[in-house]
Amino acid sequence: MQKLNYKRTILVGFAFFLISAFWQAYDATIPVVLTNKFGMSQTWSGLIMALDNVLALFMLPLFGTLSDKCRTRFGKRTPFITIGTTIAAVALIALSFADTAQLKNISAVSKIDDPAALTTLYETQGDKTLHTPEGEAFVLSEKFTVEEFTQIRCKTETASGKLETSQEYTNYVAPARQAYAAEVTTERPGSLVFFVALLLVLLISMATFRSPAVALMPDVTIKPLRSKANAIINLMGTAGGILVLVLGIVFATSAVQNALMSYTVYYAIVAGLMLVALLIFLATVREPAWSKQMQEDSIRLGIEETVEDTTVKRGLTKGEKISLILILASIALWYFGYNAVTSKYAVYATNVLDKSYNTTMLLAQAAAIISYLPAGMIASKIGRKKTILGGVVMLASAFGVAAFMRSDSPTLLMNAMFILAGIAWATINVNSFPMVVELCSGSDIGKYTGYYYTASMAAQIATPVLSGFLMDKIAHTVLFPYAAIFVALAFVTMFFVKHGDSKTPEKTGLEALDVDD
Repeated sequence: MQKLNYKRTILVGFAFFLISAFWQAYDATIPVVLTNKFGMSQTWSGLIMALDNVLALFMLPLFGTLSDKCRTRFGKRTPFITIGTTIAAVALIALSFADTAQLKNISAVSKIDDPAALTTLYETQGDKTLHTPEGEAFVLSEKFTVEEFTQIRCKTETASGKLETSQEYTNYVAPARQAYAAEVTTERPGSLVFFVALLLVLLISMATFRSPAVALMPDVTIKPLRSKANAIINLMGTAGGILVLVLGIVFATSAVQNALMSYTVYYAIVAGLMLVALLIFLATVREPAWSKQMQEDSIRLGIEETVEDTTVKRGLTKGEKISLILILASIALWYFGYNAVTSKYAVYATNVLDKSYNTTMLLAQAAAIISYLPAGMIASKIGRKKTILGGVVMLASAFGVAAFMRSDSPTLLMNAMFILAGIAWATINVNSFPMVVELCSGSDIGKYTGYYYTASMAAQIATPVLSGFLMDKIAHTVLFPYAAIFVALAFVTMFFVKHGDSKTPEKTGLEALDVDD
């Protein structure tokens, strides 16, 4: 019976836990800051959101390869994880100061329900052509008198006593406030320059250790068990994301009345979580010893014949090269669809669906957590490729149905689609990375991890910009059809993959891997 050392894999997973916690906070708040506080269009916001992916496109393969060659008494990957996390946590806290500086710049309109703030918006934006989230052009002075405009509130109380966002607020007040913020930013760009400079430091520090952190799992896990181990790693990452989602609910970051909130305390707590996870990782993970044991187990179990097989580079056959290219193309395509949703859903949920994005994303993350281990187990039975194809079908279906959802659609149905998307993404994510590193030798794991991220980041560079451009030019409602089409295309490329499934060793004895530390 094949067994995985779950305790060891969980401890390794704390590196991915802190990475996912950071990106959950980043993706949930940075687009909102850029559009609401700095007044950026969806296109320009998408360009800024793509900045981390542009950096990662070059830096992840670079630092993955550098970590392959690194030799310290702490191991190959641990030094990168330690230094990168520490700098990122400090930079995240500093980012809140730039956010606070911009809030002061737009203080005249920063009180959401203040009649004086609404009067200021009307006086500065009343005769200008603005656009609703659906793309409809309007002029405030042609729609409302100043008295009517100042009566619009971000929340109205229904007969049932439930507070709901006013559609007039979403369609007319929010665009006017965004236009005002854009004008202030143009006149006083210092806060934006400070904000983007800190973002650059933050993103570079995160890029230095993402590949080394992910490469550590295959470093200490034999090939047949990597899908199951990757399920644990992704489970840890999802736990980090859920923890930050819960934090977002506590702080009500998705509430319309908090669209211009200060993120100082929120970012400080996220940075604290990252540092705590790092301390747990450093106190428990023994990278050099665990990596050596993996090499010995691979030889003993017949997966590799000699130590050289686990440490020396080997070339790929023609068929393996074609499969690697097709796997990487599939990764790029499903990230084109998936990342468009994750990077734009906070704005989409507020402006189109009139729903809380934190709750919906929390359900998706919870569904993913439940699905990670079954996805790894299913792949060990029917193969990674078939499991991934099933996940792609589910993800395309979820996005396809979500494309027809609007503010008056049942919340239960949208929640169900995000639950399905969470299950699908877990199924895909657990098995795609092991397919890539299955094709490499032990000395190239960091390099091939870089290939994996090059494919995903190349897509994530383009998709926030392209989806944002289409949302600006057509309507916000183009988001989910766009995502569904790209995910469907990934089915085609993955269908023709011939290599990358796990190989079962001829010898027995994998039970020996389930040992105490």
